[in-house]
Amino acid sequence: MSALNAMGIKKSFGGQRVLDDAWIDVPEQWIVGLIGPNGAGKSTFLTVLSKFIEPDAGVITSRNMDVTTRSPHALSRAGVVRTFQVPHEFSELSVMQNMMVAVKNQAGESIWQALLLPHRVSAEEKVIRARAGEWLEFLGLDHVAANAARNLSGGQKKLLELGRALMTDPYLLLLDEPFAGVAPGLVDTIIEKILELQKRGLGFLIVEHNMDAVNALCNTVFVMERGRILTDGAPQKIVNDPRVLEAYLGGKL
Repeated sequence: MSALNAMGIKKSFGGQRVLDDAWIDVPEQWIVGLIGPNGAGKSTFLTVLSKFIEPDAGVITSRNMDVTTRSPHALSRAGVVRTFQVPHEFSELSVMQNMMVAVKNQAGESIWQALLLPHRVSAEEKVIRARAGEWLEFLGLDHVAANAARNLSGGQKKLLELGRALMTDPYLLLLDEPFAGVAPGLVDTIIEKILELQKRGLGFLIVEHNMDAVNALCNTVFVMERGRILTDGAPQKIVNDPRVLEAYLGGKL
């Protein structure tokens, strides 16, 4: 069973075809990479797969359920959650608060429950705070839990983005360039955390340019060029494929 599968995906903007019969398959608990030269359509493909943009044609399924017409919120509630290349933290909130607001369907979101059932709201908040604390400790952010999110480094913001996604109880995470703008030391930390999360049962689809990270993480890699999947396979097969070398950075991968 696939955590995510897409076939025949097409998307055009202003008459220009950006995705042309694109496809991908992410088996349960695998780490799958999506690479390609700038302008190949990777980010658009990820945005379509996460349902922030509707495809013009094609079918997207997750765990054998057709999710082609689902909203991004519905897809997230089902367990497929994406992060963004530029983190979308609430800059004025603390790191802990950023984690806590990611939880779905909190009782405190209802003004009536907040007024009529304050003990229930308080008890739920304690549970959420404890779970957020566990994830922050796992990510190495527990020492900055009280800090405003705006004061985090670029790499720490990427970890916070990952942490907020984890608070939604996903089974598949779609990561858009998680290593972009991250200091080398934190790149190793993020790789370590992703591998540990895979051991805990999570799957990943990662759009990334950092080939060292792709090689360290991915079970399989899909290569996109001009809106189509050029080839797919194990990382070592991909980096030695002449077609990939030609397409990616003009012959140098």
